[in-house]
Amino acid sequence: MLNSLIAKSLPMVPKPIVHWASKKYVAGERLEDAVQMVRTLNGSGATATMDLLGEFVTERAQAVDCTKVCGQILDAIAQNRLRSGLSVKLTSLGLDVEDEFCYANVRSLMMKAREQGLFVRIDMENSPYTTRTLAMYRRLREEGFDNTGVVIQAYMRRSEQDLRDLAPLRAPVRLCKGIYREDAVIAFKGREEIRENYKRLLVQLFESGMQPAIATHDDPLIDFARDYIAKNGIAKDRYEFQMLLGVRESKRDELIREGHNVRIYVPFGDQWYNYSLRRLKENPDMAGHIMKAFFLRE
Repeated sequence: MLNSLIAKSLPMVPKPIVHWASKKYVAGERLEDAVQMVRTLNGSGATATMDLLGEFVTERAQAVDCTKVCGQILDAIAQNRLRSGLSVKLTSLGLDVEDEFCYANVRSLMMKAREQGLFVRIDMENSPYTTRTLAMYRRLREEGFDNTGVVIQAYMRRSEQDLRDLAPLRAPVRLCKGIYREDAVIAFKGREEIRENYKRLLVQLFESGMQPAIATHDDPLIDFARDYIAKNGIAKDRYEFQMLLGVRESKRDELIREGHNVRIYVPFGDQWYNYSLRRLKENPDMAGHIMKAFFLRE
């Protein structure tokens, strides 16, 4: 209960404290910071996905700037020979400005990534964008861009049908629980029902011949995935586990030692504050540990 109260009060915490806490979960503000972090992760046996922080852009010029930086990320990955991909949010590329404008931006990134042999994951945002995001993904695939994947959120009631629709494309799907506040009419709300739906969707992905990215820090889901993979003799190149930077690092290392492919999402950029608050609110226990560490530090 105390940790939950700490998490809810985080917006009132002085920004320097949040910045101190965020260093574990955000590579830094500069692209160079993210490159160095990916190098370190690659050295530990993990691959990475670089993620420029920021979303819900409403100005055309800002979306153009974000597209430019994402292009620079792709160049940095190629030039430094990093084992990394790129994740993009369509609202950061102008989805709230105009669909065709956004599509032109994301398509330009796909072209650059394809030339460099790199992969781009289209992230999923809250429910007003789900259908539009999936439509844009299918449009890219129809144009021949197979160097891209999408994200499906297990707490959404529509996700089972969305996976059926994606199955003919053999879409690379990152399966996560989901983090946005959604109405119970369209989303599961209970912890256990979300877990159970996650398990159903993961089995659906494997049975459909798709390549799932198992994005979770939840032990029951990680254990379920490991057991299912072992019992069905699934080759390690057919899936990967995914985790966020700074979260459950011992579990990350354990999965790597077991021989699983593990990918770490590496966020960076000047929009670290809102991201950090969201990460800490999602995990009240983590918020409590951070506050204790801060006030007991030497």
